[in-house]
Amino acid sequence: MGDIHGRADLLDLMLAFIDDDRRRRPVGQAIEIFLGDYVDRGSDSRGVIDRLIQRVVRVGAVCLKGNHEQMMERALVDAEAFAFWLGVGGLETTRSYGAPAGRGRDRGQRQFAHAVPSEHLDFLASLRPSMTVGGYFFAHAGVAPGTPLASQTSRDLLWIRDAFLYSDEDFGKVVVHGHSPAPTPERRRNRINVDTGAYFSHRLSCAVLEGDGVVFRST
Repeated sequence: MGDIHGRADLLDLMLAFIDDDRRRRPVGQAIEIFLGDYVDRGSDSRGVIDRLIQRVVRVGAVCLKGNHEQMMERALVDAEAFAFWLGVGGLETTRSYGAPAGRGRDRGQRQFAHAVPSEHLDFLASLRPSMTVGGYFFAHAGVAPGTPLASQTSRDLLWIRDAFLYSDEDFGKVVVHGHSPAPTPERRRNRINVDTGAYFSHRLSCAVLEGDGVVFRST
C-alpha cells in the first residue's frame, strides 16, 4: 500500500477491500506490506498509526519506514527538527495527537513528545527500511542505481527520487515503492509505484501481487 499521510478514512476503505479479497480468494499466505509515510499532511495521523498497530497484531502486517516517519522521530527529540517538520506536514500530526504547536519551538516540541503514547513510539522504532519477497524489493522511496540492493543506504531507501525514477537499470528485483505521487499507480519494467497522493487526491492505492500478476486497487 502506498503513502497514507494521515488519511485514516481512506485506510479504512482499503483495509475493508483487503479483508474482503482475502475472504473471497483465500491463499496459503498473504503478506500485507505498507510502504511508509503514514503520518503528516492529512488530519488523522494518530488514527492511521492506531490502525496499523492493530494490523500488525492481527495479520502480521509489515510496516516499512518512510521519510515522514523519520522526520517525526527526530521531531520527538529535537526542537530544531520539530520546527522544520511542522512546515512539511507535521503541524497536522501534532493536532491529531491533541498537541498544537503552542508558543515557542521548545515548548511545542515538549508538548508533542508528551502527547505521543509509548505504543506509537514502539511502532516507529520497529519500522524496517526495506523488505524482499520473491522477485520484489519493497522500499518507501526506491533504490540508488548502480548499488546492490543489499548495500542500499537508509537515506536512498527513504528519500531518493529522480535518479531512481528515471533509471532504466535492471535492479535485480522489481522495486515496489511510494514517495513520488502519480495520478494513478505506475508499472514499469523495473519498478511499481503505488503512491497516488492520498492526502490531496483522496485516492489511496495498493498493488495486489500474485506471481507475475499485478492488480491495482484505489479508493
